[in-house]
Amino acid sequence: MNSREREVLTWQDFGIATRSLAQMIYDSGWMPDLVLAVARGGLLPGGSIAYALGVKAVGAVNVEFYTDIAQTLSSPVLIPPLMDMACLAGKKVLVADDVADSGKTLKLVTDLISTPGRAHSGQRNSLHAAEVRCATIYRKSRSVITPDYVWRKTDKWINFPWSTLPPVGSPSKTGA
Repeated sequence: MNSREREVLTWQDFGIATRSLAQMIYDSGWMPDLVLAVARGGLLPGGSIAYALGVKAVGAVNVEFYTDIAQTLSSPVLIPPLMDMACLAGKKVLVADDVADSGKTLKLVTDLISTPGRAHSGQRNSLHAAEVRCATIYRKSRSVITPDYVWRKTDKWINFPWSTLPPVGSPSKTGA
């Protein structure tokens, strides 16, 4: 892919995007009790949105789906450490991620925290969020889920400022 086929998010645009998302959430009249970031791509957006909204309760759920640029597992999977879902009981939860690409990761997370009695690691989860909404910087048209709050729509591959360079010590791998 050449750079014309990519959406490039700069650090400055990241700040604008997350502040804009926080304003959309505030303007909707809905305020989360807790922001749940989808790790890893949602960690920075989730933290930024939580700061902008003044929400101090922030958690993370670890999900693996992308293994490299445009390469995924067959379906997203939760990876340890697992968050204590009991803290979500009865709360309004904002799930934050960088992009709703296929939407499969967001669907996994929202189903997990909003479905009473969903099996998780061999245990029944009877404690679930009272209300779940999603916020993403980007949404792609093929996503199986439509986030409640989206800054921009694109169908291009997105270069995020935190994942465009390879990990330190691994020049052949991307930050995906």
